[in-house]
Amino acid sequence: MNLRKRHRGASAEVHTSAMNDIMFFLLLFFLIASTVTNPNVVKLLLPKSSSGKSISKKTVNVSIDKNLQYTVDKKSVAVTDLPTVLGGYKKLTTELTIVLSVDKTVAIQDVVSVMDVAQKLNIKLVLATVAK
Repeated sequence: MNLRKRHRGASAEVHTSAMNDIMFFLLLFFLIASTVTNPNVVKLLLPKSSSGKSISKKTVNVSIDKNLQYTVDKKSVAVTDLPTVLGGYKKLTTELTIVLSVDKTVAIQDVVSVMDVAQKLNIKLVLATVAK
């Protein structure tokens, strides 16, 4: 009578090298695809906010970068021309909202100047932030 256990079964192994390759290529694909989705965006470091944002359907994107370059819908605009450009957008629609994207290194006085223009033209203004 033999009381020893016999280990004559096949060993169970899982080879994951092919799966690792596939996961690496998927990750690489999504990283590249996410950078290509919106290539014409002005690069800004936005301040952070924990609250959500509400944007109407008719919006104009106004941005101020760290070199104090103002852009309205991806077109460079001088500060003095900002009221006339935004007034032209106001004539096109009755309910307009400005989405203001400002680099976090820009002085608050430059932000307030855009807010004053929006107030004089009776346009709603939303300050864009990065979600935490």
